[in-house]
Parts: sequence; structure tokens; C-alpha cells
Amino acid sequence: MEIWETTQRLITQVLATGNCRSHDIAAIGITNQRETAVVWDRRTGQPIHPAIVWQDTRTDELCKRLALEGGQDRLRAKTGLPIATYFSGPKLQWLLDHVPGARERARSGELLFGTMDTWLIWNLTGGVHVTDPSNASRTLLMNLETLEWDDELLCLMNIPRDILPEIRSSSEIYGVATGPLSGVPVAGDLGDQQAALFGQTCFSPGEAKNTYGTGCFMLLNTGQKHIDSTHGLLTTVAYRLGNAPAEYALEGSVAITGALVQWLRDNLGMIQQAAEVETLATTVADNGGMYIVPAFSGLFAPYWRSDARGAIVGLTRYVNKGHFARAALEATAYQTREILDAMRLDSGQPLSHLKVDGGMVANDTLMQFQSDLLGVPVIRPEIIETTALGAAYAAGLAVGFWKDTAELKRLWQVNHAWQPAMPTNQRENLFAGWKKAVTKSLDWID
Repeated sequence: MEIWETTQRLITQVLATGNCRSHDIAAIGITNQRETAVVWDRRTGQPIHPAIVWQDTRTDELCKRLALEGGQDRLRAKTGLPIATYFSGPKLQWLLDHVPGARERARSGELLFGTMDTWLIWNLTGGVHVTDPSNASRTLLMNLETLEWDDELLCLMNIPRDILPEIRSSSEIYGVATGPLSGVPVAGDLGDQQAALFGQTCFSPGEAKNTYGTGCFMLLNTGQKHIDSTHGLLTTVAYRLGNAPAEYALEGSVAITGALVQWLRDNLGMIQQAAEVETLATTVADNGGMYIVPAFSGLFAPYWRSDARGAIVGLTRYVNKGHFARAALEATAYQTREILDAMRLDSGQPLSHLKVDGGMVANDTLMQFQSDLLGVPVIRPEIIETTALGAAYAAGLAVGFWKDTAELKRLWQVNHAWQPAMPTNQRENLFAGWKKAVTKSLDWID
């Protein structure tokens, strides 16, 4: 297996660089892009097709057919999710329908499916086929109440149960690693955004975090109660520790945030490095009246409009590259504001502050504007790579490296906090302009 052999070589190099041996490692935690899907041969481990990533829209027609009877929200009561190309269940159905012989091989038990956590654990352990509820809850195939694969949903998408991994908790020993990490327990599994919530130690209902990466993902802990959203959010499993009840979250997913900065760099050539966007943005005092709506593959929460496409509005001859840079950063903050407003409506809980993480939180201009637009403090932790940290925490708890979540809470430290300073009328006028701009991005795809 060329892919896994390459992965093993990279693990060996990392261990050598850190002068570390496998017996120096207490446990392994996995975190992953939750909706990226792969199917592989049970015997050889070879994928039968390239993995389909979360932003891929090839299942659009399939999702439209699934939504014909009962609409886009017909599965929300069971799954907490709308029918959308984002989720991995339709991707699995597409693979079984389009890879020659795949469906027959799946029925005969030759193939296995998983999101990337499952594929990694299977390879690390020499064949343990598992996932956790945070990842399984993103498939459109898991029942939020039972935390099990749902027969009705499997029948709807014509998916054989035997191809699916066993759903285990997010923090337990699944198996022991082989290869360069031989003997180390594989003991933690969290989807990337739930891992960030865990790494930010948002263990109590009402605590929220937002991760700024290629996209933006805000999660609000709702405790052991899953809240059915009526404002375009996702209801998802936050985590489950061992035999304890599952903890749930409301999530707002934004497809394009940091990727918009990459677009300015790679497609338009306005900057050479992503970090230059802040310098360029600070050459102007405001957005010059322009807005960029980055609906490159539709709009995610709270709209869930696959017919939307990107729009740049409000252009005048006054606008220059600095305004483009500022509008790109502001688009991230506006989309986050829309998610926060929806969370307030769904949960009935005011948010006192927002914990932030991910690569874009190094951008002070964006973080200040975010605080101004939300009207609450925005807090960056000392460790901003909280996704990896959360996976480590889950694995460490499983093997007793840390005692409990109270100990993890004491480890969390503030690096910087931004306070809102923008007048309310200015904030609301800017946001009204954004809402108007969004309407211009809709109904582009028939």
C-alpha cells in the first residue's frame, strides 16, 4: 500500500527529528476532516478510488433526489443534518454506484468504508475498523439518539451495513499500533471541529469556539441534550468519553474563509503569501463599500444553498487592492456573525465570549473586526492548534495520562483577548450590507 507506506516513512522521520521512540508516547489520538470519505479493499488496504473530500459537489444530483420526498430537512429529526453534498453518506453511495463492481464487492464483504479517522486507525492497528460518534454523526447515516447506524437511512441510500465501521466512544483504547509506533495504544478519535472544541476545553453547555481555517466552524456545547435547529445549524455529537453519555453541540459550518485569502493569492495574484493579506488590508480604513460573498461551491450554514455562487458587489472606481483584502477578511467575520445569531436563536443562550483557534487567528486585524462585529470578547488561547490538542487530550484521558476534564481545564491559558470597540450603529449597518450582498449570490445554478 503505497499511501500507507509513505505515511509510515513520515512517522519515522518525525520520531527521528524529535529524538523520540515509540515507548516515549503514552497514546495516539486521531483527528480528521470529518466528511472526507474513502472505500478500500479489506484484504489489501488499497483504496478503490481517490478519497472524496468534504467540499466536493459531485453528489449534488444524488442529494436533490434524496430531498425530493420530504425536502432538504427530511432527515434532520434522526441525523440533525440537512441533505447536502457536504456529508459522507451520499459520497459512499456515489462510490458504490460509480466505481465498477464496487456495490457487488461491498455486498460480498470485500470492501470497507470510513472517514479518514477510520482509515488511519485501520492501518495503524492492523485492521481495527472503528469510528467515533463525532465522525459518524456527519454521515447522514447515524441516529443521534441511539448513536448507531440507522437501518432506514442505510436502506434509503442503499448502503450495506457490513461496509461501515463500528461506532465506539471518542476516548478509549481501540487497539495497539504496529509499525514505527509499535505498542502505542490508539485511544482517541475526534472529528477536527469537535477536537478543537475539546482542545479549547469547552466542556460546559453554553461554551463555544470558532476555528478559522480553509472554512470556519463554530460549535456551541449544548450538553447531553441535542437541540433541533430551526435556523440552519447542524446538530452534532460533540464527543463521548468512554461509557459516559454523549455530549452534543450546535454547529455552524462555513465553506470558504481562509480559502478566500488563498484565492486572492493564487487566482488573482494580489498577494504573494497568505500573511500579506493583513498588511494589504490595513492600507485602507474600511471596505470601500464592497463585499465579497465567497459562495464558490454554494453557501453552507445558515443558508444551505447549493445554487449560490460567489459574488463581488458594491464596486466603484474608488476600490483598490486594499479594499479587496479587507473585504476578504471581513467576509469571514460576517459569516461567523450569521452563525452566532443563529446559535442565539436556537439555544436561547447569550454568548458571553468566543474562543478562537486555527491559522487565521494570528491575524489581529481580523480578530478585532470579529469582536467588533459580534459585540463580545474574542479570546485566543496560548496553543492555537487546538484540533491536535483535543485529539491528544481524548487519547490521554483514555490511558490515564490526565485524570479528568477538570485537569484539562486548568491547562488552558489565554494568549490574547480582543474587546469590541465599534459603535453599535456602525456594526449593524455593515452587517446589513453583508446580508444584502448575500442575496445577490443566490439562484445562480438552476
